[in-house]
Amino acid sequence: MSDQPPLQLKSQKFREAREKDWKALAKQIDRAENGGLRKFTTEELLELPVLYRSTVSSLSMAQSISLDHNLITFLQALCARAYVYMYGPHARPGVMVRDFFLRDLPRSVRALWGELALSFLCLALGIVGGILMCMADPSWYDPLVGGMSQGRDLNASVDDLRKTIGGTDNGEPLAAFSVFLMSHNTQVTLSAFALGVIGGLPTAFLMIVFGMSVGAMVWLFASKGLGPDFVAWLSIHGTTELTAVVIGAAAGFHLARRIMFPGHLTRKAALSDAGRLAGTAMLGAMLMLVIAGFIEGVARQTVTEMWARFAFGGGMAALWLFYFLAVGRAHKVRPQKVTHGQT
Repeated sequence: MSDQPPLQLKSQKFREAREKDWKALAKQIDRAENGGLRKFTTEELLELPVLYRSTVSSLSMAQSISLDHNLITFLQALCARAYVYMYGPHARPGVMVRDFFLRDLPRSVRALWGELALSFLCLALGIVGGILMCMADPSWYDPLVGGMSQGRDLNASVDDLRKTIGGTDNGEPLAAFSVFLMSHNTQVTLSAFALGVIGGLPTAFLMIVFGMSVGAMVWLFASKGLGPDFVAWLSIHGTTELTAVVIGAAAGFHLARRIMFPGHLTRKAALSDAGRLAGTAMLGAMLMLVIAGFIEGVARQTVTEMWARFAFGGGMAALWLFYFLAVGRAHKVRPQKVTHGQT
């Protein structure tokens, strides 16, 4: 008879019968940790889940028949390492950031083209509505603009209004307004996105009201002969900031659409599926608001001529348009010509 204790003998026989797969899996994981999965052949990639399932089966059996603790600990650690490469994210942080900006974000925004059109329409209707309402009755201005006025009121003179858009060396009032404007627009973007889960109508209402406040301010400056000056100042950061607001509202409309029309999915599953797409677009919108704040803070002091402001704002609009329309598109493979005799 053997001098080994029964448990140790059982563990040894168990190891001898299955250790080959464990070593193979450990070798594959070591390679993956050192160089990633990119250097794996197709056969090795197909073999990896087979080895993983075999090792998980060994772990389950070892635990059920109460083999020695060291063997179980070894198998648990090996399965945990393998799980990361089987089901966890493989890309490095730098690669994930690159893929987000060069693939995920522009593709997500393009996928929302219908919702983007609806969001832009609500904003445009609000701007036109705000202008027309103030033209018909100037008393609408204060209710529409509210706390956004910051000295831009009906009693302000032309010189006072000109100072509020950068015509002064003292930048403190303008800086305070910039902070307020960014905070307000961030709140609008977040609210427009969040309200999408209750049907989309609140998102549409919020975008129209937001547009009316912008339209009211356009009317005020235009009524004082400063319409082009105000639009030029607004375009510096507005082409980025308003685009972000439109994207945030579009993400909210997407949530509403998937909840109302889930298709073959349950509403919970449809909302989860929509959340990934809308969440990606929303994260991009928030980053755009940060960029807009930086642009406004710098350009407020360095870009003062009207033509330069229009050029800067138009350049930013063209840049965002190119980014969202062109970046991240998959390259199409050209079909090869088939010659005679080729199968």
